[in-house]
Amino acid sequence: MTLRADLKLIAGMVPEGARVLDLGCGDGALLAWLAEHRGVRGYGIEIDEGQITRCIARGVNVLERDIDEGLLDFPTDGFDVVVMAETLQAVRKPGIVLEQMVRIAPRSIVTFPNFGHWRCRLELATAGRMPMARHLPHAWHDTPNIHLCTFADFEALCDARALTIYDRKVVNAQYQDAWYMNRWPNLFGTIAVYGLRRPGAAP
Repeated sequence: MTLRADLKLIAGMVPEGARVLDLGCGDGALLAWLAEHRGVRGYGIEIDEGQITRCIARGVNVLERDIDEGLLDFPTDGFDVVVMAETLQAVRKPGIVLEQMVRIAPRSIVTFPNFGHWRCRLELATAGRMPMARHLPHAWHDTPNIHLCTFADFEALCDARALTIYDRKVVNAQYQDAWYMNRWPNLFGTIAVYGLRRPGAAP
């Protein structure tokens, strides 16, 4: 099985033999690949019935749950790594979800698109809308809407929750990096992959 480019970045951050929980696991491709190539034991959480059927067909353990409501049942340190790929913007309470992720496992991996990218700024400015979520009356992560955050917004949220960012990969839409994306990530980065660690967790 060939792994998608974004999932390859995540897979490279998962230790051999780890226990992995994948939030919004989709069709289970990441967990299936990790089980085959890295000896990972894992579970996925997914709400879409069609994707759940695909997970089962791949032999992936999957639970039908809402991420915003279904994490409290998982024990502290029940997993080694929790993954949430391209799902942060869709959950209702990103800050609470991040706290639950680092409770369930000492390390988490989060990916999301950057709405501070210059193209997004240009499109929003042209449409006459406010270009940054931080100009809204509430914090970006504390609204009932889709959360259009920037890399800077996300890092500020991690800082407020005392979460350590131990790794960050900034890439374009083809999941390729370049020096200017690392120099000015909030302006030129399209997607980021963050590695998070709870306070006090070993490096």
